[in-house]
Amino acid sequence: MNLLTQNAKLKETSKKLELKIFNFSIPAYKSVNGETICKYAKDCVKYCYAQKGNYTRYPKNNELREKKYELTKQSIFIGLMNIEIKKKKADAIRIHDSGDFYSREYLQKWITIANDNPNVNFYAYSKSLPYFKDITLPNNMDVIFSVGGYKDKTIDFSKDRHAQIFDNIEELHKAGYINASKIDYYATKFFSNNKKVGLIYH
Repeated sequence: MNLLTQNAKLKETSKKLELKIFNFSIPAYKSVNGETICKYAKDCVKYCYAQKGNYTRYPKNNELREKKYELTKQSIFIGLMNIEIKKKKADAIRIHDSGDFYSREYLQKWITIANDNPNVNFYAYSKSLPYFKDITLPNNMDVIFSVGGYKDKTIDFSKDRHAQIFDNIEELHKAGYINASKIDYYATKFFSNNKKVGLIYH
């Protein structure tokens, strides 16, 4: 199974920045068995890009995301991911272009993977804020808290790197946010000190 892939946005990002950036995907919101993966999702469920378009057009891709989700529960996940990262010679990994951290234990697996690969940068958007409480992330790991979940009140908008959805680029710039709509890596601390990340609704 190909654990690390590139969606269109990451292909464009990789080309623009001359970096090898890959993503790891699991099902968005709920698994085929009804298990809730995005446990703190709220408003975003209505407009989640990972539940429409190419994400739903190809059944085989849906099946692969389900298989990857099941793999994350197994003890072999960390070892297999480390092998894949080295095989792909990745510069950076976006954890979840669909899905989210569904438990603290699962988050810890990614922290271990990041520690095992200190020369690779890892980043993720997440609404699972409670799992990050009292957790120290490795220097090569970054999380962007996504606005639109049940735990928005726990986001410190002055200190936490966070992402807001905007209707257009003018509103985004006026609010002082960096535009990461097309170049994904712009959202991270590895590229910008601006912790206000903007995305255009699509």
